[in-house]
Amino acid sequence: MNIIKDLKHIHFTGIKGVGMTSLALCLQDLGIQISGSDIPEVFVTDEILAKRKINWKAGFGKQNLKPRPDLIITTGAHGGLNNPEVIAAKKMGIPVLTHAEALGRITKGKDTIAVCGVGGKTTTSSMIATLLDYGGLNPSFAIGVGNIFPLGVPARFDKMGNNFICEADEYANSFGVDNRPRFSYLTPKILIVTNIEHDHPDLYPSLEETKKTFREFFLKVGKDGLLIACLDNLNVSQTIRGLGVPVTTYGFNEKADWQIKDVYFKEAKTHFSLIARQENKRYEDLALNIPGRFNTQNATAAFIAGRFLGLQEDTLRKGLEKYLGCRRRFEKIGEIDGVSIYDDYAHHPKELKALLAAAKEWFGGRRVVALFQPHTYSRTKVLFNDFSRSFGDADVVAFMDIYASAREKPDLGVNSKKLAQEVKKYQRRVYYTAGQKETLSWIKREVRVGDVLITLGAGDIFHLHKNLLKTLHE
Repeated sequence: MNIIKDLKHIHFTGIKGVGMTSLALCLQDLGIQISGSDIPEVFVTDEILAKRKINWKAGFGKQNLKPRPDLIITTGAHGGLNNPEVIAAKKMGIPVLTHAEALGRITKGKDTIAVCGVGGKTTTSSMIATLLDYGGLNPSFAIGVGNIFPLGVPARFDKMGNNFICEADEYANSFGVDNRPRFSYLTPKILIVTNIEHDHPDLYPSLEETKKTFREFFLKVGKDGLLIACLDNLNVSQTIRGLGVPVTTYGFNEKADWQIKDVYFKEAKTHFSLIARQENKRYEDLALNIPGRFNTQNATAAFIAGRFLGLQEDTLRKGLEKYLGCRRRFEKIGEIDGVSIYDDYAHHPKELKALLAAAKEWFGGRRVVALFQPHTYSRTKVLFNDFSRSFGDADVVAFMDIYASAREKPDLGVNSKKLAQEVKKYQRRVYYTAGQKETLSWIKREVRVGDVLITLGAGDIFHLHKNLLKTLHE
């Protein structure tokens, strides 16, 4: 029996993180009282927490543990297991679990569908949840995003369904205290890997160590399960060799078991076809309501998962079209005085490249203005050269200051001004805009009617949006 489901009151330390909020919603669905604490900064989950009447307190400490909860769940952020509130709970004899440990426990008893990789986890997971929901399979899901627009929530626990969909993160359970990968607590029946890249140099010094960690996770797939692997990514194709678990591959690669063909964009839809070699069948003219060749890859992974679970072609087709995107994933923020504003969480060079290529295709001849806030000094420093070559499909590029992680110290060897100077070697219109106030002034000067402005990054760049709409209208 999973003891979490039998508890009456659970407190979340760092509840506003997208993964934490999603897990809290699942536990609330089980009838458990939820409380929480976090920093006062506005975050993308504020809206859903308020809607679900989940109260949280600003700051961390023993004072937040009244009334006494049955369990503390803590995030890897805000000190993780070293957070003062967590330490106080342990002294009081209150059990503590990390988010990864709690997610692993709540998925027990259901068939876990997990999505791992540097990019595409959220979108692919959200697509699968939408497909299974449309197909009447009553899925449970906990996806690290502010909202999934066709479903209205980023998470749900459904006692009726057999499947639980979640993202599988390779980062540390609690950095510096317990560096085991978060996904090691999951036992997936269906596992999707979208790509493998060197994304966390503070934890994995080399790409080879990253690949080794993923391979160990892949080996958890059972004989009655399936590993769905994107063959377009060289690191994935190398890592899955000789695994000895059931594997099917997908992608544009002509060797893929499920090959993507004939992508085109028409009337605000992305169209593509699939050659399913294992079925000896071709699925013609599938359609998505979101842009990007990379999203045909995500949709293909979702399609394969749905087929494995027995959904029929018509259900899968209609389910894909039902998906309308999610928060901070090519999300349209607004249209003001002839300028279209979009936002995306992209923070790795390959994600940025794919996203901007999609924007160029989707918006035709319109000028694309990319505003990027790099996330963490360690990632920016290690991938500096890759970042400098990631903005080729943007007509104008601007860089805000690096959003630092709480777990690192500012590294004076790298900054956004230096990154902007490096990008100028490859592009003409490149700017350094520093903080939010200076960035808003730059936008007012430089952005013009007809532009598509895309804010990019995993930090707090989305805080710009409210003032941004006002600035452009002035």
